[in-house]
Amino acid sequence: MILSLSSQLYGEVLTRLTERIGERTYFSGTLDFESEGLFCRLVVSCFVYRRTITMPEGPTAAITDLVPVWWEFHTADDSGERLNDFSFSELRALLRV
Repeated sequence: MILSLSSQLYGEVLTRLTERIGERTYFSGTLDFESEGLFCRLVVSCFVYRRTITMPEGPTAAITDLVPVWWEFHTADDSGERLNDFSFSELRALLRV
């Protein structure tokens, strides 16, 4: 049975990924973390697109899109690896909210 990922998990993946990206315009790396009783691993290489936003504290280069070159998202629990319905398109859509 395929594991359906929650919107909260997508939000956590995006938060962790954008923190790791930092100021880069290209990112290639692995995120390993536990969430919702699952061990999660995202392996991703992506281009990072930004837009300058003026804030009271000054301008910032906000991430507006992530275009993947390659990605894999793995989930596992105590019984082993679980297939999941991860969609990079759904992750990207969170940037537009």
